[in-house]
Amino acid sequence: MKKIYILLLFIMLLSVPAFAKGYEPVPSNVKLPAKYTQDYIDKISPEYSKVSNEQIFHVALDMLKGTSGDFSRKAILGYNITQYPVKIEFKDLSEIDKAYSTFDAIGWKKRGKLYIYINPKHQYAPPGALAALLAHEALHQDEYNSLSEETYAWTMEATVWNEILKLYPESNNLDSSLVTRENILKQLLEKGNYTNKYIKKTVYANNGYKNLPLTSPGFENN
Repeated sequence: MKKIYILLLFIMLLSVPAFAKGYEPVPSNVKLPAKYTQDYIDKISPEYSKVSNEQIFHVALDMLKGTSGDFSRKAILGYNITQYPVKIEFKDLSEIDKAYSTFDAIGWKKRGKLYIYINPKHQYAPPGALAALLAHEALHQDEYNSLSEETYAWTMEATVWNEILKLYPESNNLDSSLVTRENILKQLLEKGNYTNKYIKKTVYANNGYKNLPLTSPGFENN
């Protein structure tokens, strides 16, 4: 009888779903590209486990492969100035500062480590849109910021979103406010003939950036 019990317990452990390993599965109402079966997601999750326990971020980071945002993916994994993986999570941004309550995301440095906090309103956004947003935020790796840095980051975000749509067109879910943001950036990129011309104008006119200096370390030119 004891042997039968042990065998049943072993079978049960083999059948435990991914989230029982410490991962939070992708919400069931988020549409994923066909490539991202649960088996595939489970295989890639260990690579990103130090970044987040949420598999929607694992998918988003994996989608950066083959795009201009692969630099950001590697930075998030630890190839950044801190040499530590960047922690990613959904977070009520008003808890950090009420001024951030309407932001889509912020990059943060605390005790020598980097964090990317994303507004919870985007927890059901297509991972392709999250990927473009992460490509932006991963470029902020210190306490300093500037108009040049934001121009570069927003241009990177627009470029990555444009590439994501070619690889994963199902990411263009128009019900998502994050997708709306990404499509506006894409339009600015296209209007500027794939330069930062109009993105730069938008950044400089953004009231949230009015107190930023022109340059910051690593972003002396835009």
